[in-house]
This record gives sequence, structure tokens and C-alpha cells, in this order.
Amino acid sequence: MSRLYLIFAFISIVLWSFLAYLGASLNRFPPLFVTGAALTFSGILSLIKSKKWRISFKILLVGVGGIFGYHFFFFSALHHAPPIEANLVNYLWPLFIVLLTPLFFQRASLCFHHWMGTLLGFVGTALVITQGHLRFSTEFLFGYFLAFLAALTWASYSLMTKRLSPFPSYAVGKFCLISGLLSLTIYSLHGNLLLTLHRLQLIDAIHLVLLGSGPLGLAFFTWDAALKRGDPRIIGALTYLTPLLSTFILVELGGYHLSGISATGMVIIISGATIGTLELYRKNPFPHLNGR
Repeated sequence: MSRLYLIFAFISIVLWSFLAYLGASLNRFPPLFVTGAALTFSGILSLIKSKKWRISFKILLVGVGGIFGYHFFFFSALHHAPPIEANLVNYLWPLFIVLLTPLFFQRASLCFHHWMGTLLGFVGTALVITQGHLRFSTEFLFGYFLAFLAALTWASYSLMTKRLSPFPSYAVGKFCLISGLLSLTIYSLHGNLLLTLHRLQLIDAIHLVLLGSGPLGLAFFTWDAALKRGDPRIIGALTYLTPLLSTFILVELGGYHLSGISATGMVIIISGATIGTLELYRKNPFPHLNGR
């Protein structure tokens, strides 16, 4: 199996690792506005390849449903539940990618190391996100459910794009543009879009451009390329490196303190990623999944 998909996957992981840092720099703006503006910018940049946007309605529905649906559920979850717990439930999506793979691909099966790798990744992520303080309350069950839907949406979108009839990864730009405009439309129904735009300063605009170019831009394209070429069980295990790198970036660039619990979580995440990708170290890895 060609391992080019690993490069695409790592590009997405690295770019998504900057999401927390850039998001923190824009936290004085509503999340739905930030996401909508960034996705719209990403889609506008992709217009240079709009000739390759010719796709079926089914593919468009899956793409917009995945990108828009995920962000809608996730930000709604943050509105209805404490951010730490909601974010932790949201990080079930790499685990779901691994666990749902056999349902989407008959040739794929889960081995012990797939389970162990993803579970360790989730445990490590839980430590990094919660810092050992976790308080689930029945009062916020609806918010947790929305975060669960967000995780399930992104995992399903990631696997479904691999099963669909072939389409150019450039079409992801169309997904982003429509998703961004939908997000801004929904925000304008509940907030003052013009007033929010007026509040933007130069540094805010720069961060929005970086966000739309990277974590909510190029990362979606490389993610699509990775899933189409690689094994989702391996990619799912590797994506738990995202919170690890994200924490490191916040420490180095944002001046945050790295606690002992975070360091422990990082070690667990790395261990899980290593165990979950054991196929990479074999001489004869399993055949490439072809969507059947």
C-alpha cells in the first residue's frame, strides 16, 4: 500500500493542531461567525479550481452535511453544555472512525491493537482536555447528545467520502463555501452580522485568513485525500495526535503552562497512536481498501 496518505493525514493533523491557538485569538467573536467566515474564505480561495466542482447532488449533500453538520452540532453543543465535557465527547470521532470502518467496508476488520490504540488515544485526550477534572451532569444531556452527533457526523462523513464514486478533492472547496455561507446565514438570524464585521481589527482579519487557509481550509482537502488513499483504522488512531500537538502549540505560542497531567496524556496518546498503527511496521500490510 502506498503510504502517501500518511503525509496527507499528518498535514491535516498539524493544521488542526493550530485550531485551538487561532480559535483562542478570536474568542471574542461568536464561534458560528468565526467558522462561517473562515469556511467562506476557504471556499472563495478554492474558486480557482471551480471547474472541478462538478459533482453529483449526492456527493454535495454528503460533503455539506459533513462539514456544515459537524460544526453546527459541535458549536450547538458548546452552547448547551460545559465546553470541556462537550469537547471531550466531540473527540469520540477518531474512535468512531475506527469502530465504524467494518460497517462501511466489508474487507476491514478490527484487531485488538485497533481497539487498544484508539482507546488509549481517547484516554490520553481526556486527560489533556479535562486536566483530571470531569463533571458530567444530567442537566446538560442535550448538549452532550449534540457533541455526540458532531463526532458521529464527522466520522460518518470521513468514511462515506471514501465509499462515494470518485470525485476530485478540489470539490471540497464547494463544500466549504456552501457550509460557510450557511453558517453565516444562521448567525445573521441570531446576531448582528454587520456589527460583528465592524468589530474586526486587522489582527482579527489575519487570524481569520490563517484559519480559513489552514485548519478550516487546506486541512479538509488533505483529509479527503488521506481517507481516499489510506486505511481509516490507521488514520483514526493517528488523529489523536491532534490534541497533543495542539497543547504543545498553546504552550509554545500561547504562553500556557504544560501540566504533569497533560504530559502524561501526551505519553498515552503517543503510545495509542503507535499501537493503533502496527500495520505500518509489517513487511506485508493489508491490501488497500477500495470502498467495498
